[in-house]
Amino acid sequence: MPLGSGGFVISNLPQRTDWSLDYNARLAQQAEELGFEYGLAPARFIASHGWELQQEAITCTAILAAQTKKLKLISAIHTGFWHPAMVAKMGATIDVYSKGRFAINILSGWFRDEFRIFGEPWLEHDERYRRSEEFIQVLKGLWTQDPFTFSGDFYRINGGWLRPPPVSAPYPEIFQGGNSKAARRMAAHHSDWYFLNGNSVENVQAQIEEVRALAAKAGRTVKFGLNGFVIQRDKEKEALEQLEAIVAHADPEIVKAFGDQVKEAGTSTRDRIGMWVDSDYANLVQPNDGFKTRLFGPPEQIARRIREYEAVGVDMILTAFLHFTDELPAFGRDVIPLLSDPIGAEKAA
Repeated sequence: MPLGSGGFVISNLPQRTDWSLDYNARLAQQAEELGFEYGLAPARFIASHGWELQQEAITCTAILAAQTKKLKLISAIHTGFWHPAMVAKMGATIDVYSKGRFAINILSGWFRDEFRIFGEPWLEHDERYRRSEEFIQVLKGLWTQDPFTFSGDFYRINGGWLRPPPVSAPYPEIFQGGNSKAARRMAAHHSDWYFLNGNSVENVQAQIEEVRALAAKAGRTVKFGLNGFVIQRDKEKEALEQLEAIVAHADPEIVKAFGDQVKEAGTSTRDRIGMWVDSDYANLVQPNDGFKTRLFGPPEQIARRIREYEAVGVDMILTAFLHFTDELPAFGRDVIPLLSDPIGAEKAA
């Protein structure tokens, strides 16, 4: 959901996309009628990739829950800025009110400046993920146990409870992202969904197989979402020309600043395989490597590409568009039917 000004590319190219709540409410209503199943409310507090203005994610989730009927709303939360008991209470309230349509995306944090300006400690990379693991344990405990007690290195709960609890069973879905070994271990042991940055089919398959194996050892299963920037045009040539224009009109200063910030976060991991470590200039223009997924061209070609990812274990495509106003409806009308009915599936195969 475009809750920040400037859309989802670091480019000065004009976009038919707005960031206001009224616009996002209309977009969410349209999306659920077209067959989209989830909407992700991203979280940012200061500009990092052109988002000079931003809405707060969990507030937007609550507001949009009142504006929609079917869409499940995922609220992104930075574990370093919130106490899990407060988030558990807010999430339970939204989940009850929306009749089970609240979900949460756990962010361990990569943007050091946000922590610095708010006076919050900047933990070492793997410690940030360890804090997130405890955060999830507290969420699940408060959502399912009455009373709940927890004693960790970051959080303590002494016989706490939530009434009423969420209506989602056994609790609202928990998403997370990250590319490092710490992120993969966290997903395998604690999360329901693992978001991957955009990547090739082969690299996505390898990452899914690794996390699946770790989850199996823990007696769990995990679902997988993949970031993809969609450029749907009548011909592939037109889509690639649009991609070239986006990159050509990119703001070099903002792209460089964003690249410096995220690459520092990625290389801070012990194994140096964090997010964005191998992202070049063009791929940094779309902040979550969405270009790498290559959802470019006519509807049938995009659907075939999605089927390739589905075949290696991807359960969800997290879509973003240059012009949400007309491109989200076009994707809903032209691509989703190819993926959701037997005849369409044959055309996309």
